[in-house]
Amino acid sequence: MKRIVSALILILCTQLIFAHPWKPSHYVIIDTDGGMDDLKAINMLLASPDVRVLAIIASGGVIPAHEAWVKVRSLLNAYHHEGLPVGINRESGYNEMALPLAYKWADETNLNADNAENYYEVLSYVLEHEKTPFSFISLGSLNTAYHFSEDNPSLFNQVKKIIWSNDGIEPLEGFNYELDTLAALKMIQREVPIDIVGYYSPELYDNGLINQIAEINTPYAKNTASLLHSGKDHDFIVGMFDDMIPVYLHYPSIFKVDTAGKLSFFLPEAGMITDDMICDILSGNTVNRNQVFKDIPSDTSYYFPDLQEYIPEIIKRHGKEEFEAGVLTNELHRHLGIYAIIGVKMGIRAREYFNIGVDEMEVVSYAGSVTPVSCMNDGLQVSSGATPGHGLLKVIDDESSPEATFTYM
Repeated sequence: MKRIVSALILILCTQLIFAHPWKPSHYVIIDTDGGMDDLKAINMLLASPDVRVLAIIASGGVIPAHEAWVKVRSLLNAYHHEGLPVGINRESGYNEMALPLAYKWADETNLNADNAENYYEVLSYVLEHEKTPFSFISLGSLNTAYHFSEDNPSLFNQVKKIIWSNDGIEPLEGFNYELDTLAALKMIQREVPIDIVGYYSPELYDNGLINQIAEINTPYAKNTASLLHSGKDHDFIVGMFDDMIPVYLHYPSIFKVDTAGKLSFFLPEAGMITDDMICDILSGNTVNRNQVFKDIPSDTSYYFPDLQEYIPEIIKRHGKEEFEAGVLTNELHRHLGIYAIIGVKMGIRAREYFNIGVDEMEVVSYAGSVTPVSCMNDGLQVSSGATPGHGLLKVIDDESSPEATFTYM
């Protein structure tokens, strides 16, 4: 009997070790100067569920900082990521190499940077609320990293490394280095490791890859395809430059490395970057989303006849993830319920707002425990991942109302 009890305790302890919410592999803050290759990089980082973007900072470089802020904010608004903070770095010291970029990332109507939050305030808030060590991704100069580390060294200690796109380390040179040589030389003297990711040959994005990207049903892929179609004669569009960093994050094994002190220079082995790698990142196929099923079928033959004709349009309009959450919720719920579906849509919208995955926010539901309104709780759990078992869902059992609050950071 004692052996059985001991075995049960061991099993329960093992389950407790693994019974925690899932987290992505990479927490990052992005610093961009608004280059067209930055748009490709940001799209890939936002698309991947294995990357959590905590904030984006707009700095001067390819274009002035206030123009870069408008591009980033308009892009995030177009994706409905209104809750993802964007700061602006108005610090001087960088060499502005403004290039004529008329391309709009998204609708910029009524957007200007006059009241944009200072990058220092954004970074301070994020780092005070998110304690997970993160990587600071610099798609332009190291000006932002340098000034923030200078002004707030204690918070900057949460940076596990800087990932910077540049041309080499011996000698240290390249467009992003030339933007602010002083900041680069100062950062090299700091303790934080710096991974420098090198550029690649032009014309990586050929017509075949562009057409594959255009077929991917995510907003990030659609936006990238529009950019690629617009500038097939522009090296920074059809070549891979700052957008090499997302490939490095997801496929580090294809990169060779040279080191010099705390600096590491990563360059992909010739011919190792494939079209499938780019498409998988933009599709969000960077993690195993399911725990039991390999996939939830979109083939209509798996569904009852009265649903079959609607499934392709549902997936096209709302995305496969929302469709899958709806399927799982109604199986759990044991019937097709309106309030359950409302709960699904609320959870998906909240995750979209913050651009986060499942199990990453606290949810308070005011739907109570009396049907039909309480059925909303099933949809909230499945779509947001906020379950009572993870301690992330609280149901207020007063007068039921189809409302919920979502808290992230």
